[in-house]
Amino acid sequence: MKVDKPWGYELRWAQTDRYVGKVIHVNAGHALSLQYHKVKDETILLWSGRLLFEIGEGNERVERELAPGEAIHVTPGTVHRMTAIEDCDIFEVSTPELDDVVRLEDRYGRKGTSAP
Repeated sequence: MKVDKPWGYELRWAQTDRYVGKVIHVNAGHALSLQYHKVKDETILLWSGRLLFEIGEGNERVERELAPGEAIHVTPGTVHRMTAIEDCDIFEVSTPELDDVVRLEDRYGRKGTSAP
């Protein structure tokens, strides 16, 4: 199932009561929300492009530029954001809580939380 987003789109290629698999396409210069999840646990793998990954580590937020083949595990409560330096295709595998998103900042006017 394709889901259009203001930063690109996602293709959900697997969805069960235990896990979700997505391909996330982020257009160059665009970014997902600065966000965290209350329950959702996810791992992302950059497949193509260059990606700036912002992630909370302790009391700091650090930025890492990812190259294709690099992966990051994001545990519940971890603040994070992905920004495409070039068009990016990202594989994401996560627990199934798709609506568990607490947005802290968003370039596209989406505020607050959609978490249950």
